[in-house]
Amino acid sequence: MEFITPLRPDAAASLALALIESSQAPLLVLDDRFVVISASASFCSAFGIVPRAIEGIALAKIGNGEWDVPQLNALLRATLANNAAVESYEMNLVRDGHATACVSINAQRLDLGGGQQPMIAMTVTDITSARLAAKLKDELVQEKQILLRELQHRVANSLQIIASVLMQSARRVQSEETRTHLYSAHNRVMSIATLQKQLAITSNDEVELRPYLKQLCDSIGASMIDDAERISLSSTADDTKATANVSVSLGLIVTELVINALKHAFPEPEQSGSVTVDYAAKGEGWSLTVKDDGVGIGNGDGAGTPGLGTGIVDALAKQLGATVTTSENEPGTKVSVEHP
Repeated sequence: MEFITPLRPDAAASLALALIESSQAPLLVLDDRFVVISASASFCSAFGIVPRAIEGIALAKIGNGEWDVPQLNALLRATLANNAAVESYEMNLVRDGHATACVSINAQRLDLGGGQQPMIAMTVTDITSARLAAKLKDELVQEKQILLRELQHRVANSLQIIASVLMQSARRVQSEETRTHLYSAHNRVMSIATLQKQLAITSNDEVELRPYLKQLCDSIGASMIDDAERISLSSTADDTKATANVSVSLGLIVTELVINALKHAFPEPEQSGSVTVDYAAKGEGWSLTVKDDGVGIGNGDGAGTPGLGTGIVDALAKQLGATVTTSENEPGTKVSVEHP
């Protein structure tokens, strides 16, 4: 049986240093006074240092003293005392005649035994390019967000123009049926325009439902209610926020249900009443209700004949995973959209 004779401490140290010198990683070995014992060729190449020229030189004396950083020295002392290890410590390396570099430093204590003083192995990686790329990415994301907000403003403005054209056309046409369709189209466009305004002022993909529903109802009321003292339209909501996609669907549902209530709940010219929109979170789900105190189910103009609005509400509710229920409000009608 063949026994392998352990290396003497000095031989082990020599072997370790030889491995370090040939390392592909930018690596320094420091003694207990932070004097360079050995440096890898990759370290010298990365930082423009002549190989062997820094051996026996204190870390603080390399170059023009750019490595003499108090916080780094404190971390190395803690590493030497075996109290800690330097992990991904980043610092700016400022050198004469060179652009400032961002470096990442890792350091470990080396114990070779045999009564020898411990040493420190320190790797230094230039991460300037990576940090620059990250900065450029952040700037591009910020620029994209600015452009997106600008686009949202432009879309909202365009929708306002389209809604205005529809309203003007509705006032000019002679056909009552055509006028009704144009008014409906106008209100649907306005609901999307209101959402766009909310998206334009929010910094993320979430919309606060309370101000959104209020603005939406104000917009619908302004275009459909001739006498605000006769018929009122109001909304209530908790502090819930919803994603933009969900907000779009909720806005369209509210628009259709409110338009339907205003068209059918108060058929008599002198009839007064109110329409109320309410949204509230319920655990993991939510509830949206639109109710009026009008003539009730089956008594309004066009009652009992499902139209385009009803189909839109059912389709949007299904898309959200919600169910639609219509019931008597005593007096009036209540439509509930519930998400479990």
